[in-house]
Amino acid sequence: MYASNFVEGVDFSLYLILAISVFFLVGITAVMIYFLFRYSKKNNPVATNITHNNTLEVIWTVIPTILVVIMFWYGWTGYKPMLTAPDNAMEIDAIGQMWKWSFEYPNGKVSDTLVVPINEPVKLNLFSKDVLHSLYIPAFRIKQDVVPGSEKMMWFTAQKLGSYDILCAEYCGQLHAYMLSTITVVERRDYEIWLETKAVAGDEHPGLTLLKRNACLSCHTQDGTRLVGPSFKGLVDRKETVVLEDGTEKEVVADRAYIANSIKNPNSEIVKSFQKGLMTNYADILSDEDIEQIIDFIETMK
Repeated sequence: MYASNFVEGVDFSLYLILAISVFFLVGITAVMIYFLFRYSKKNNPVATNITHNNTLEVIWTVIPTILVVIMFWYGWTGYKPMLTAPDNAMEIDAIGQMWKWSFEYPNGKVSDTLVVPINEPVKLNLFSKDVLHSLYIPAFRIKQDVVPGSEKMMWFTAQKLGSYDILCAEYCGQLHAYMLSTITVVERRDYEIWLETKAVAGDEHPGLTLLKRNACLSCHTQDGTRLVGPSFKGLVDRKETVVLEDGTEKEVVADRAYIANSIKNPNSEIVKSFQKGLMTNYADILSDEDIEQIIDFIETMK
């Protein structure tokens, strides 16, 4: 049993093209080596001028044409079903942003990993919050670009229980390689239980939950190490030299007001030595209450 309904068609096309390519690579190389000795100057002191051979010309035109048509046919028949999802497919929204995937289910539940029931068609509606991404599930043999301002989709039927990697296959910035997730295939009853299970409030600070949900920790660390943005550790009330939008520099104190403004207007005061234009503007994504909870949590990282 294959991991998804598309594996067999894609793999057959791959192996067919590979077999044809290897056959001609070996065959043509062998013929060239044979000709090298058979028609060397030593064996043929007087060169023979051959103008053409109609039979050979027909053969090396017709046979490659037939092979190309065969390869195209199997490639097209394997690809065409990917273009149209079944009417009964379950729909899930997949959202890409630097550098994280998130998935929203019909009942409003949101998760960082994709969970689907086995042997049921699933349609992923693809959206990007910032730049071009590409959702790629290697084990399922499917990939689709996720374009800002454009609605794309991909669909599949998972046929084997287990967990599989989800990657971003389009370079989307410095931490592109870390834009990873997983898809977990479960039985229908387990899926329904998971879908209806609400997050249980525990000891996690709500500000930390918001940081995780919005991919903030992809760029900012909690331990003082440097990524593409300043670390949150010891940030509050720290003096920083920032670069303004006009290119001038000034020294500021990273108080609550500065952090809130940096979340809403990330390019207005960039900490010196960090690159401008990488951070998403969260003014329309996070509420004032969300921002206060985030700053409350950052204050705990001394």
